[in-house]
Amino acid sequence: MLHDIMIILVMTLPMLLFSVYPGLRLGDYLEEKYNLQETQKRKVVIVVTILFTLTLSSLLHYVKI
Repeated sequence: MLHDIMIILVMTLPMLLFSVYPGLRLGDYLEEKYNLQETQKRKVVIVVTILFTLTLSSLLHYVKI
């Protein structure tokens, strides 16, 4: 269990390169639609990026083809 978590966290570092774009796009969309402030937009981008990164890493680790 601990080994799996460690592997997923290590895999998140390279995944950050691929998951920044969806976070930025969602932040821009929410800023336009709901008139968010810049600080709220930054929080949304950071949270979405981290969640997307962990999701991708988990899928790559647990889905065996």
